Amino acid sequence: MAAVRGLCLTAAALRAVTPWLLAASRGPRALRELSSSSPEAGEGQIHLTDSCVQRLLEITEGSEFLRLEVEGGGCSGFQYKFSLDTVINPDDRVFEQGGARVVVDSDSLAFVKGAHVDFSQELIRSSFQVLNNPQAQQGCSCGSSFSVKL
Repeated sequence: MAAVRGLCLTAAALRAVTPWLLAASRGPRALRELSSSSPEAGEGQIHLTDSCVQRLLEITEGSEFLRLEVEGGGCSGFQYKFSLDTVINPDDRVFEQGGARVVVDSDSLAFVKGAHVDFSQELIRSSFQVLNNPQAQQGCSCGSSFSVKL
């Protein structure tokens, strides 16, 4: 296993993420070029469900938007992180639908492109979730962490 920014990866997982890590070290343009040259480039979008759009319109004010990030951690290797934000960085991609915006940085987009962002309201919790992530091989039962396809 190798450690990458405090995350332990198997050799196969390291081979899968190495191109993205190398591109990230060269900057946002290199990541965009890598993303556009990958087989899934046509799916380089994030799709928002109607419930996600509706909830975002209810909770955001002014220039606020939902930021989706992928971090190392969780029980499956990577985890989703959602937060409200107002600052759009140069390497961010903005996905807008019906006046609601979700922003994903280029590093995280490599791990969620083609996925759907949903808002789920249940008896015991209400949360934004990533559904149908084509980059994820498997996830944990709570849906907040996943492992990448190799």
